[in-house]
Amino acid sequence: MTDEGLSIDPTKPSIARVYDYLLGGKDNYAVDREIGDVFKRDLPGSVAIAFANRAALIRAVGEIVTTTDVRQFIDLGSGLPTADNVHQVAQRHAPESRVVYVDIDPQVLVHGRALLEENDRTRVVAADVRKPDDVRGHPDTVELIDFDRPVAVMFSAILHHVNDEEDPAAIVRYWREQVPSGSYFFVSHFRSGNNPETVEAEGILQQTFGRGRWRTDAEIESLLDGLEILDPGIVPASLWRPDTVDNRWNNDGERELTVWERLIAAGLARKA
Repeated sequence: MTDEGLSIDPTKPSIARVYDYLLGGKDNYAVDREIGDVFKRDLPGSVAIAFANRAALIRAVGEIVTTTDVRQFIDLGSGLPTADNVHQVAQRHAPESRVVYVDIDPQVLVHGRALLEENDRTRVVAADVRKPDDVRGHPDTVELIDFDRPVAVMFSAILHHVNDEEDPAAIVRYWREQVPSGSYFFVSHFRSGNNPETVEAEGILQQTFGRGRWRTDAEIESLLDGLEILDPGIVPASLWRPDTVDNRWNNDGERELTVWERLIAAGLARKA
């Protein structure tokens, strides 16, 4: 789908805008707030999922850019810009870092491009993550990313929106085959908890957007087949390297996690 074929429909909820609302953003409509309020009102505490996920993404970017030589990021299903976007975290530590954001939501594209207008080391690509060839072959991706050098591919809270029959593992495998050794893969994903909270939240997701699949730790790990999963493995996002850099969004690691914080997992893997 081209950029020209995209238009914002304020009467239909958007995953990106609901997430924006849950994080306290203002780039959303009444229909998005209505869905977000279901989580806030009927599933008290569930908003912690969004914050735990965001915190893990920020820590992962900071970890990659401060402990490796990787300076290229592809953020698939990036969502609406909020505080501490991937390029802001990466460029805070390494100004030469380059980031390609990928999303199909037209509002993400409008706001993302406005935010990045004066940053020549970032691009926002209009593409469906389920069609990775469209991302890989996009002129902005080709211009910014050197695929002869290691790349960090970020799957933050996106693969749980890809149904089983759409083969999310194949999407990860595609990118694994495109990038060289030394590349990194970050995944965060709704995590099955075998409890009423999981069932109800997953039901809301599927009823609202007609898609969505919460997966077990083993299923999430299988998405990263062929990659070396780094310590501490696939764990609740709040427990993924909580003491690393860029942890200002982090929850207090000394307390017991809520059931909601345990329903979003995160992990980092490396291509050998």
